[in-house]
Amino acid sequence: MSDWVPVDSSNLSRVKYEEERRRLEIEFLNGGVYEYYEVPPAEFDGLLAAESHGSYFYEHIRGNYSYNRI
Repeated sequence: MSDWVPVDSSNLSRVKYEEERRRLEIEFLNGGVYEYYEVPPAEFDGLLAAESHGSYFYEHIRGNYSYNRI
């Protein structure tokens, strides 16, 4: 399992990815933490490399993967 990676975003605080389980965790600046399931490794790489992490999240992750608030 990876460690939390802080991101510079107006909405996201930090992210974490567990490749074996294909699980992405995102902590938002408002304190909410969500798990997203069956997220491919390339999607996590794309999120980290994006110029805007928040925009990438809204365009590629939100609404495309099942999730749970934790």
